[in-house]
This record gives sequence, C-alpha cells and structure tokens, in this order.
Amino acid sequence: MNTLLTALVDWSRLQFALTAMFHWCFVPLTLGLGILVAIMETIYVRTGNEFWKRTVKFWMKLFGINFAIGVATGLILEFEFGTNWSNYSWFVGDIFGAPLAIEGIFAFFLETTFLAVMFFGWNKVGKGFHLLSTWLVAIGTNLSALWILIANSWMQYPAGMYFNPETARNEMVDIWAVVFSPVAMNKFTHTVFSGFTLAAVFMIGVSAWYLIKKRDQEFAIRSTKLAALFGLVSALLLVYTGDGSAVQVAQKQPMKLAAMEGLYRGGNGVAITGIGVLKCDKKPMDGKDPMWFNLSVPKGLSWLATGNINGYVAGIEDIIEGNFQYVDRNGQQRQGLPMKERMTRGKLAIAALGDYQQAKKQSDTEAMLEAKTVLEENFDHFGYGYLNKPEEAVPHIGLTFYTFHLMVLLGGFIILVLIGSLWWSYRGRLEKQRWFLYVSMWSILLVYIASQAGWIVAEVGRQPWTIQDLLPASAAVSGVSAGTVQTTFFIFLTLIGTLLIAEISIMIKQINKGPEKS
Repeated sequence: MNTLLTALVDWSRLQFALTAMFHWCFVPLTLGLGILVAIMETIYVRTGNEFWKRTVKFWMKLFGINFAIGVATGLILEFEFGTNWSNYSWFVGDIFGAPLAIEGIFAFFLETTFLAVMFFGWNKVGKGFHLLSTWLVAIGTNLSALWILIANSWMQYPAGMYFNPETARNEMVDIWAVVFSPVAMNKFTHTVFSGFTLAAVFMIGVSAWYLIKKRDQEFAIRSTKLAALFGLVSALLLVYTGDGSAVQVAQKQPMKLAAMEGLYRGGNGVAITGIGVLKCDKKPMDGKDPMWFNLSVPKGLSWLATGNINGYVAGIEDIIEGNFQYVDRNGQQRQGLPMKERMTRGKLAIAALGDYQQAKKQSDTEAMLEAKTVLEENFDHFGYGYLNKPEEAVPHIGLTFYTFHLMVLLGGFIILVLIGSLWWSYRGRLEKQRWFLYVSMWSILLVYIASQAGWIVAEVGRQPWTIQDLLPASAAVSGVSAGTVQTTFFIFLTLIGTLLIAEISIMIKQINKGPEKS
C-alpha cells in the first residue's frame, strides 16, 4: 500500500472510530434505560402509587437526552458510508442498505411515533395507552439495534449473498440467511444484554449519589433494587452470550480469536490467558516468545472455542500457514489455505472480474463465461488479492488483546457491584455502605469503558476487513484525499466534544434537580 493510500485509510478509519465510539456512548444507555422505565411505569399502572410515576418521569428525562443525541450521531455514521467509504457502499450496498432501511422504516418510526406520547401524553391519554407507548418506544429502540447489528454482523460473516459480475456488486439472495445468521443473533443478544447491564449500573450509580447526599433516599433505594435485579440477570445472560460469541468467532473469524488471546502458535488443549503482557516487538514467524509473562487457565481456550478441553485452536502463524479450519459464508466447514495461496487466488478473482467486464464490452460471450467461472471459483478469496503480504491480514494484536482482557476483567467487577447492590439494598443496609456507594458511582465510568472495549475487540479484531475476506479497508475507501478526511475529522472532533460537554452538563443538571416532589 502506498503512503497516500495508507494515510487515507488510517484517517478514514480514525474518523469512523471517533463517531462510532461517540455514538456508542448513548445507545447502550437507551437500550436498557427504556426497558427499565417501561417496567417502572408498569408498576405504577398496576399499583396506582404516584411515587412510581415521579420515578418514571425522572429516569425518562435522562433517557430522552441520550435518545436525542444518539439519533443525531447515528445519522452522521450513516452519511460516512457514502462520504468516506463509497467503494464499500457500492460493493455491498444492495445488502448492507436493506437492514438499515428496515430499521428506519419500522423501528425508528415506531420509536419516534410513540416518543411524543411517552413524554407529552401524561394526563392527555389513558394510563394504559401511555404505558403501551412507553413499551413501544423501548421495544423500538431495541429493534433499531437488531437491524443495525444484523448489518454489522453481515460484514463479519457475509452470508445469503451472490456477487454479480455484471454490476460488480454483491446482491442478496436469501434475506433470512442474513437476518438469522448465527453471528447476527448472537451479536444482537450479547449487545442488548450489554446495554441492559450498563443502564442498570448507571441507575445504581446515580442512586448512590443521592444516598451519599442523603436526599431522595426512598427513590434511590427502590431504583437500586430494581436496577440491581435487572442488571444481574442481564449480566449473567451477557456472560452466556459472550461464550456463544467466542464460539462464533472461533468458527468464522479464527484470526480475530487468535488476536484476542495474543496466540501466535496454537494446538490442542490451548490455555486461555487470564493476565498477560505482550512483547511489543513480536512479529509473526519470528520465533520469539510473544509474552513477557502470562497467567493462564490450562486448556481454557480450547474448551471455550470448541467445547472440548483438547480441541484444536489455531494461532496467528497457523492461520498464515493454512493449518486451521473455518466455517465459510455458506455454513460449510472448510480447511484453511496458506495465506499466500489465498492472495494468489484473490488476484485471480480480481483479474477475472476485469476480464469479464472487458469481454462484456466486446460482447464476447465465451470469454465472459470463462472469466465468470474463474471468478466464482476464487471469489471466497477475493479480498486477499488486495494484500501485498500475509502479515497485512493480521489485526493489531496489542489493541485487540488488551481491550478484550480489560472488557472481561471489568465485566467480572461489574457483576460483583450488581451482587453487592442487590444484597445490601434488599437487606436495607445500602445507605450505610458509603465506601460501596462511591464504588457504585465510579462503576458508571468503568461499565462504559467495558462497553467501548467490547466494540474495539469486535471491530479492530476483524481488520483489515470491512467485509470479512472479501473487501479490505484499503479497497473500500472513497477516492478523496487524506487531507480532506483529516480536516473533517477535526471538525467532527470539535462538534462531538461540544455535544458531549453539553450532554453531560444537561444530565448533571437533571440529576441535581432530582425527581419531582409529591
């Protein structure tokens, strides 16, 4: 890759990472807080207790603030597919655009239609209809996540498609294979439970602040009880779906799994790293030990990835050499090929596409058929034709490894916080545990870090691919200058920074005001 293209790819990725991570500051809170608000309003409607109405209104305001900014930042992300990643949009737009369109037509319209009733319909519509509106907004928010995650999962596992050499575009042939892809379903449940857990910790942390200040204590304790129970169930389901994610990654993205564990050379009965420090100068195939030190669980990775403590797990060097198996985009178990052979076949596929287009211009039917045959035989390796050396197919090991282990470590800590919140709140002793209240407040920051780390693992771990095995980032960018992307990056950074400051200020102001008084 030449220097100019490298700069363009790096700045385009950095800009997308900036806007995506900022967007993800708001989405998980709305996913979980919407459900919690709906549960609280259900309690209010069933009991008629005005306390719960005041509680619902307070948390609903915080939900609304995040919802509004989340919508705005989400629109910026969608525009970037056209401005910074136009080759990507052309290559997969017929498939990738469908879930996004469905999300806009059904889920987003569902949210926005009933959002006005949810916020302004108090005393204007009946309790039952208002409760229905609140639930529909909460469900719509999660349905939005479903369709967006289906689109993202297709990038990681491009099933249900056919590449049309006439248009040089991928076309959907089986929408159900896209929607019900095991990667999509697992990613959706894992992400949603992550959002539920984050919202619960957020509610507990805010409630802890009230208990420290010795104000609105009934509100804080009842909110904590509900959030702790909801959050603990969600966190346990998060762990369960995380195990499912590991299996999916092992089967369909073995390079990502190897990067997550810093595993250069695999084998049978592979240990899983608990705590470790990578050597920064380690390179594939250099024969050096990849770790300065490593505390691991014997055979843990084999069990996690294969369900067998002696199962085979491939490392980075094994994958480069072709000593691995994977599940292809048609759901078939395949033997891996050496990376150099995949690169050769990828170049054949790219050349065959060019030959097909040329033969089409000349109306040479026989040449078109010959080129199409070569293309179809080698299309699964198409993206490797853009690589110059096997090492380019290896993601950033350090970033993937450390964010994965940070996510796991913080996840365990958050579960302990949820257990403690549940235990002390139901025993009526929460307000006396001042040290724990401070821990709960700081846990808001930690759960956000864990949530962001999870997405870094998911997205950095599949690099260099925008579409797994089919389109690397170097072939997906728009034909613009790196300087243009760099300029817009700093514009976005300024705008996003301003929005973040404004959002935090508004949230703090609302929290300081507290719930309405009876």
